[in-house]
Amino acid sequence: QVQLVESGGGSVQAGGSVRLSCAVSVPLFSRYCMGWFRQAPGKEREGIATSTNDDVAAYAESADGRFTITRDNAENTLNLQMINLKPEDSAMYYCAVDLGCLWWDGSTFARPPVHRGQGTQVTVS
Repeated sequence: QVQLVESGGGSVQAGGSVRLSCAVSVPLFSRYCMGWFRQAPGKEREGIATSTNDDVAAYAESADGRFTITRDNAENTLNLQMINLKPEDSAMYYCAVDLGCLWWDGSTFARPPVHRGQGTQVTVS
């Protein structure tokens, strides 16, 4: 059974930084594509960053060079470092896992994830 538990969210002032983590319970974690998504009230879920199963990182345009996705295959952990945060970054942030990286078509976040965690809230004021 796939389990993902996000942590690290909270309230931060504009311009500040937050580091999100996701503990992932899957066998052979390194074989999985991982991603971070977010959803703000009244808005559609948005893909932010993905770490493919060959360890390639890719980002949505909205990340704008401010977000960095990393993974620790030894600890089964996915991280998202966010800097220079803006109020429009306020959202519930989710991590997701998939063997085939179904949400990534090579250049955009084309589909929603199937397996994702409960999320962690980030509020930027």
